[in-house]
Amino acid sequence: MLEPSHNDELPPIPGKRYFTIGEVSDLCSVKAHVLRYWEQEFPQLAPVKRRGNRRYYQRQDVLMIRQIRDLLYNQGYTIGGAKQKLAGSETKEDATQAKQLIRQMIVELEEVLLVLET
Repeated sequence: MLEPSHNDELPPIPGKRYFTIGEVSDLCSVKAHVLRYWEQEFPQLAPVKRRGNRRYYQRQDVLMIRQIRDLLYNQGYTIGGAKQKLAGSETKEDATQAKQLIRQMIVELEEVLLVLET
């Protein structure tokens, strides 16, 4: 799961409905070819494919990618270990994603408040 300390190093997720692979690459600090590979390895990661086989990721996909990135890069899991961890934590996944969304909303609301105060 993403700890708040790891969350600080990644940029906040904008309030958009869909993200391109390039945007997700920037948001998660992962190269596009790595994202395409992770799609093959992790069944939980399934972006919408539209015209011309273009990938469009939703907010929950971005959160899942950040979670996978944290498991692999920060916690030292292998691909197989991360798969098992994610498969075992699917029941906790909704609660974790809800917490991450709430944190993200708080950041966005604070930004809106700053704009309104000026």
